[in-house]
Parts: sequence; structure tokens; C-alpha cells
Amino acid sequence: MTLSMLTAGILLLHLLGVFAAMHAVMYTRTPQGAIGWALGLVLLPYVTLLPYLYLGSSRFLGYRTGRRRRPAPLSSASTDGHAAIDPGCARFAAVSALQGQPFRGGHRLRLLIDGDAAFDAMLAAMAAAESCLLVQFFIIHDDGLGRRLQQVLLQRADAGVRVCVLYDGVGSHDLPQHYVDALRAGGVTIHPFSTHRWRNRFQLNFRNHRKIVVVDGTCAFVGGLNVGDEYLGLKPPLAPWRDTQLELRGPVVAELQRHFAEDWRWITGNLPPLLPPLPGHGDASALVVASGPADELETGSLFFTAAINAARERVWLSTPYFVPDHSVRAALQLAVLRGVDVRVLIPARPDHRTVFLASTLHAYHAVRTGIRMFRYQPGFLHQKALLIDHDSAAIGSMNLDSRSFRLNFEVSALVVDAAFAGEVETMLTTDFSHAHAIDEREYLDAPYLRRVAMHVARLFDPLL
Repeated sequence: MTLSMLTAGILLLHLLGVFAAMHAVMYTRTPQGAIGWALGLVLLPYVTLLPYLYLGSSRFLGYRTGRRRRPAPLSSASTDGHAAIDPGCARFAAVSALQGQPFRGGHRLRLLIDGDAAFDAMLAAMAAAESCLLVQFFIIHDDGLGRRLQQVLLQRADAGVRVCVLYDGVGSHDLPQHYVDALRAGGVTIHPFSTHRWRNRFQLNFRNHRKIVVVDGTCAFVGGLNVGDEYLGLKPPLAPWRDTQLELRGPVVAELQRHFAEDWRWITGNLPPLLPPLPGHGDASALVVASGPADELETGSLFFTAAINAARERVWLSTPYFVPDHSVRAALQLAVLRGVDVRVLIPARPDHRTVFLASTLHAYHAVRTGIRMFRYQPGFLHQKALLIDHDSAAIGSMNLDSRSFRLNFEVSALVVDAAFAGEVETMLTTDFSHAHAIDEREYLDAPYLRRVAMHVARLFDPLL
């Protein structure tokens, strides 16, 4: 009896594996991924069925059902009629069409370098909120910085400000319930972002990696910083922590408000308080670039590809995880062939060893094609910055890996403004001065087993 039940169980697993393999063949994004999943599910369903349940889907279903991307108008004047846009925006027409939004002019910007400057500015802006405060982070810790944020949120809620907070349920997995309960008791509306509905319920792979703060609909922040003492450089061995945030004032604040609202509505079924956009009083033109697994197109990868292809003088990139897909890798290589100065800054210290191994192999291949690769030495580099030519730069949450390209909800701001690009250039020049150039010897001189480990790590590129 026991033997027959065991046999029946094995047959059932193999039958489920066959059905799952059929699903993988139909819906997995790449032929390589489809082959890998199909073979594993048919031959070893005992090992692969559960991972496929959690990792196998390539789309986050239901989030933006029926939404279509439409080309956005692009002219010398913004559509709100308040401020002219920089003519340099025209070469990013593909990015504008990808977002279904035009560039808008009239922005005032502030580049915030590292955690102390960024959180001093963000917490001060939050503390001055008068009507509405929208806050979203991938990670919130219950530590010194997390409690500073908690106190500001409670004070604003006590003053009658409507405070809405989103954090990622996996990224903030160790956030204690008492932290959340204290905020709710104080009048703050706070929720974890989760897959939430039955079609996505097991898809832990889809995460909300966005960092958005919007104050009274007039001031917003995006960048790479989460809420935790490590982001202030207070936790060795990764300290000092290198990161960047961007403060924006102008029309695109309304776009950041809208992207927060889409996430909020997915979780709560309701909209947060939304304030009308204000006219801009600055000189910079900007476009919010939001991406995620609910998009019809692979927005993250297409954004980097289009931006790199637009470059004629230089492409300087700073990313903690260098695991480019074929499109982005080809765009970087083509830029080198056009004579563009292509430089990529990555960490010298790992925070995720598998990603670090894969990044090292990708760096080796990049160097061989003429891409200049550098390792930042003082501490861990978590900054996500992109500089194009002399007039364009992007700051946000997007890493250069498949997770940011396809699996995470991300947001960045693409700015066309020579003065702002000059600030980013100065920042990155300082960063490169604290970095060592990578050459082929980094890979070739590594022990054989470490090189094998790099190639094994690369097999997991679609999940990194």
C-alpha cells in the first residue's frame, strides 16, 4: 500500500512537471530559459516544481490591465504650456514614447550625495509637509534612521497631514510588526507591497524596488537610498556607503505622485490624496522613467539601450550590479565603436556574492570589447547614475541587471540640462578618482575554481 502510494505520488509529480514544462515553453521569455525550465520540470520535478511556482512567471498580472503605451508628443514647448523644454530632449524621443509621456520643462533640481545629505534633505522636507506626504521605500529598518523616519511621520500625522507609506514586503522582511503598529496607531496609513492576488500570489520574484517621496505635491525625491543605518555608512564591512538621491521640484512631481498612486491602488484598492501639478520655475527638462514586470515592453532594458544609443560623446555609468542583458551589452559595445567614452563604475566589495561573481565575468568581457570598467575602492557602491554626453543624466533606483530590467518595479528621473549634467560629471569624476581600473588580469589571474564559480553564477543572470 505504501509503495503504491509512493509510486502514485511520483507519477503525479512527473505529470505536474510535464504541465508546468508546457507552461514554461509557452511563456518563458527566452528560448534558453524555456529549455532550462522544461528539462528541469520534466526530469526533476521534485526539485524544480516549487522554484518554478515562485520564480517561473515573467509577468505581473492584473496591475495595469488594458493600459497601452502611446507615443508622446515632443516639441520645443512642454504640453502644460508653462516652460520650454531643452532641444536636447529630442534624441530621447524613444524613451518618451516608451513612457507615453513628454519631457516637461521648468524643473529645479538638487543632487544629494550620500546618506547624510540625502536624509537630512528628505526628512526636513517631510517635516515641513502641510497636507499630504507619500513615502515609498524598498527597505525600511527598525534602527536609528528608521526610527527618525517614524518620528517624522508620526509628527506629521498628528499635525493633520495625510501620510501614506509603502514598503516592500520582502525587502523589509525583518521590519517588526510593532514598528508598523505604532505608525498606524498614530494615524499613518502604511502597507507592505505584495503580490496580493491569486494570480501572482506565489510570485515572490516580483518586488517593488522604487524609492519615492512626494511632499505636498510640490517636492519629490528619487534615487538609490533605502531607510537603514547601512545607508548612512554605519555598518561595516560595506561602510562607507556610496549612494545618490535627487530632489525635484516642477511638473514631473505629478508623475511621481501618479506612480506612487498606481502602487497604492494595487494594494489598497483606493487612491492616495493627489494634488494638482504646479508650474515649474527652473531651467531643467525632465522625464520620469518608471518600469516594472506589468509593462507590455521590457521598459528597463529598453530605457538603458535607448539612452546609450543616443550618446555621441560619453556614457558614464555607476551601478552596484553589472549584469547587462544582450541589448544593453550591445548598446555599450556599439557606443565604443562610435568613439564614445564609455566608463562603468562598479563595487570592489560584494554585498551579494553570486551577483558579484557574475558581475566580475561580465566586466572581463566588457573590458575585452573596449568598455572601461572601474572598481570603487572606499566602500560599497550602491549608486545608480547615468551620464550621457554633456547635457543629460539619470538618477534613480534602476540597477544594470535583469532584476531591475524585468522583475522589479523601478523609477528614475532622466534630466536634460547642461548645468545638472555638469554636477553629475563632477560627482562621477570624484568617484572615478577613488576607483581602480579593471583589466583582463582580474579574471585571468583568479584561481580556476573561482572562474568556474563566475561562469556558474552567470547561469543565474535572469534572476540576478
